[in-house]
Amino acid sequence: MSVNAVEKVSTIKTLNNIAERGLDVFSKDKYKIDDTSDSPDAIVVRSYNMHSIDFDSNLKAIARAGAGVNNIPVDNCTEKGIVVFNTPGANANAVKEIVLTSLIASSRNLFDGISWINTIADKGEEIPKLVEAGKKQFVGKEIKGKTLGVIGLGAIGALVANDALDLDMEVIGFDPFISVDTAWNLSRNVHRAMSIEQLFAYADYISVHVPLTNDTKGMFNEETFKLMKPDVHILNFSRGELVNEADMAVALENGKVGKYITDFPNERVLKMKNAIPIPHLGASTQESEENCAVMAAKQLKEFLETGNIKNSVNFPNASLPYTGKRRVAAFHQNVPNMVGQITSAISDYSLNIADMVNRSRGEYAYTMIDIDNKVNGETIPGLIDKLSEIEGIVTVRVI
Repeated sequence: MSVNAVEKVSTIKTLNNIAERGLDVFSKDKYKIDDTSDSPDAIVVRSYNMHSIDFDSNLKAIARAGAGVNNIPVDNCTEKGIVVFNTPGANANAVKEIVLTSLIASSRNLFDGISWINTIADKGEEIPKLVEAGKKQFVGKEIKGKTLGVIGLGAIGALVANDALDLDMEVIGFDPFISVDTAWNLSRNVHRAMSIEQLFAYADYISVHVPLTNDTKGMFNEETFKLMKPDVHILNFSRGELVNEADMAVALENGKVGKYITDFPNERVLKMKNAIPIPHLGASTQESEENCAVMAAKQLKEFLETGNIKNSVNFPNASLPYTGKRRVAAFHQNVPNMVGQITSAISDYSLNIADMVNRSRGEYAYTMIDIDNKVNGETIPGLIDKLSEIEGIVTVRVI
């Protein structure tokens, strides 16, 4: 168990190049950016592999400037009471644009056409005639009136669905876990698939936007390909492991799948017929990197200064208006009477509770309690030690 109080200057460590706009969120009077620190208060990271890092007991939070957190040992962080943030939606527009670009380009055979045209670069004056003679092999099809199936209607999927409608496509979406916020932003003209099988049956193009889980791993496979239209185009800008690549190679070879556009190339994909591998460019825009960095920094800053949590992948989201009162923030096991023990310990110090919030997530919970009394100093002497003695407490801070 770690015990700490907020210091006057918090140290932020970066493990990748983080956009300056993001780092500018940390004011110089309260924060120090130190990429060599062995004992930072928080870390901002993009793709750096953190699985071999031994975290210092002072580390309170890690913010991933992006959506995926496969490079972070989340379970280990949870056990140590380290909050892991991500930035869902910050790169959504960038991914949406490359999805729609790839959708149109693959349908018009632009990738193949461009590759071919480069093979005749040395033909001199013959080039115009060769172009006219060769272009017929790249005749494509228009997307207008075709049906796009969108699996996963989160921040990215909803944008893809809405903009595809503006391109005069029919759009069918499937997401059994759609959030209320997303539902408000999704066009009413997006047809709802009652099952993923229904989407597979109707779609001419399929774009997938779901996380990699035990349920979604290999969701595109021999059995699901059988449910799809012939010559379907599949766009995967989520995770390579969503596709059974051995089955995909066969489906591409026999024409069941017309094109497979993926942002996750590997040796097998590069050898597939009609696969279009893209070098992981989905979120690679200046705007996206800046948006992710700013969002990550703001979430870290809010947590360090107020204890409030938003967009954590391992802690429950919790928010309590910060009025400047001393705040106790405790991460603990989600067991009966834990909140009672915490409030009892506070009462033993003749402290009044002004406000509080408790949120749980699986086996753990997070409690914030504002103290009404005027208390001098950064900590309430003895309280942290008292709270740390409660069985099941993981971390305690007084803000």
